[in-house]
Amino acid sequence: MTATDPSTHSAREQALEARLVELETRLSFQEHTIAELSDALAEARMEGARNTNLLRVLMEDLGKMRNALNSSDPASEPPPPHY
Repeated sequence: MTATDPSTHSAREQALEARLVELETRLSFQEHTIAELSDALAEARMEGARNTNLLRVLMEDLGKMRNALNSSDPASEPPPPHY
């Protein structure tokens, strides 16, 4: 067999075709994985933003409660019951 033998050329083309198919399959899988990771990252960012807003609201409520407790006048409270 020589390098110009048609059977050698065909085998070489088949090998290259197989490699090309394998690379295209890997590329397709990687593109799919990247899309899934991108979606997951976007969801995680939205969840983080929701948690940040929730924490802000909770901190505001806590501050209001502290102010309400600190501003109450002990003299205006009824005396405790004596036993």
